[in-house]
Amino acid sequence: MLPRNGRDPRRREVLQFALFCRAVTLLLQALFNVLIPDHVADAFSPPRWSETGFADWLLEWLLGGLSHWDAEHFLFIAEHGYVYEHNCAFFPLFPLSLRVAAETALWPFHGFLCLRSRLLLSAALLNSLFSVLASWVLYELSCLVLRCRRRAFLSAILFCLTPANVFMAAAYSESMFALLVFAAMWQLENGQRWASVLLFSLATGVRSNGLINAGFLLYSQTKCFASQLQAKTGTGIKLLQNIGHFLSMAASAAVMSAFVFLPFALFQFYAYHRFCKPSEHAVPGMLLQLAVDKGYHVASVNNGEQPWCSWNFPVLYIYIQDAYWNVGFLRYFELKQIPNFILASPTILLGSWSVWWYVTANSWHCLTLGLVKRKSGMKREDKPAAGFSSPAVFVYMVHAAALLIFGTFCMHVQVLTRFLGSSSPVLYWFSAQLLYDHEPLLQSRAADPCCGRVRSEKTPLNDSLWDRKENVVLALLSNWRKTTSLTQCILGYGLSYWFLGLALHCNFFPWT
Repeated sequence: MLPRNGRDPRRREVLQFALFCRAVTLLLQALFNVLIPDHVADAFSPPRWSETGFADWLLEWLLGGLSHWDAEHFLFIAEHGYVYEHNCAFFPLFPLSLRVAAETALWPFHGFLCLRSRLLLSAALLNSLFSVLASWVLYELSCLVLRCRRRAFLSAILFCLTPANVFMAAAYSESMFALLVFAAMWQLENGQRWASVLLFSLATGVRSNGLINAGFLLYSQTKCFASQLQAKTGTGIKLLQNIGHFLSMAASAAVMSAFVFLPFALFQFYAYHRFCKPSEHAVPGMLLQLAVDKGYHVASVNNGEQPWCSWNFPVLYIYIQDAYWNVGFLRYFELKQIPNFILASPTILLGSWSVWWYVTANSWHCLTLGLVKRKSGMKREDKPAAGFSSPAVFVYMVHAAALLIFGTFCMHVQVLTRFLGSSSPVLYWFSAQLLYDHEPLLQSRAADPCCGRVRSEKTPLNDSLWDRKENVVLALLSNWRKTTSLTQCILGYGLSYWFLGLALHCNFFPWT
């Protein structure tokens, strides 16, 4: 059993390691930004007309690598609002947070930092905070789901070393989304459904794939109803009572799902009135000129002219994905995209392996969707152990599989690493399970209070890294030659993508 109270030293260790990783990330991006010349990329690059001084130049020198690719959209929206139609692909809660932080917490710097510089500084500080908190929340969530502090600790540490690290630091919405989603999952595991609904709803205001998180709420309600139904079997409960329970559950699930969908609907309603209705909103001349040069559609110029405005359900987000980025089923399956598929292949392979591993280990649970209780006479050895094979992982596995399939076949596949890495804990849980089961340096003959005995005949008790007063992942890195090939692949994947991502993304090379 996990302790409900008391001090957990691993919690502090997770936070310390997360802070260390954030500091190293910011330091490395500044170093790479200085040493490597920026590539000339055909990316969104709005003009800047704010007066800048030495402090702005210094900040750009230190943090400029965090403002490239999609980060330009977020910073532009935070400064100017939704001027161009394709800006609406980026949801408002993150840029709004940047603007609030720049105008409040960083207001004392307004005398020597222009607004854009304060927004960039806000992004660096907020994303560092969000990612550190996300690692802590992931640890708490993992303790509840995996029922093992060691596996939970490994999962949180691996999140700190995520292959999507550069996007957790840059002015992207991944860190904020990960924090909200993991916190919502944690609250749902704690039985706090309405707190979970609120957090899932906020997550939808950050990224569109937050919509799929309504599935967690639907499954939770369905599982609760199925449990009640099976508990009342043979007790003479009338059919009408069961129907009443079902209708109550369905109504509750519908209301919860509506809250999750609400931010998306409100944003599409705003976009319709912004770009399809007459507007007197003034757009600065330089931004209008950029629209002419690049063919962008501006709210005050192209009102009602776009085809999506005449749709029965005018959803701008769908139009943008189709018209601007050519997102759709199998549209990215082209020979020229092979390098991007290679870039995403570790995530695809690891995600597919995790699904296969879980399904083969829990065939009955998967076939019954986890809604049918096991018979009381079932043998003890058939009971799933703590860790990744836990029945509680099922709904997370379905969620990760849905994201993996959609991302592989319907999206620009190179974004799959950050798409899945910021939305689901499954990759971190599965990687932690592999390390826990197959790395001899992490195994011992001692029994863990919650995880049970770890199988090992190769490693003496004295040599187990769990018995040392140090971060076990750092210890694995320091004993790199003694680790297994599997361990080297898992840690090497995270570290190589961390450094490559910083070196390439921060200098406008393709790493988006």
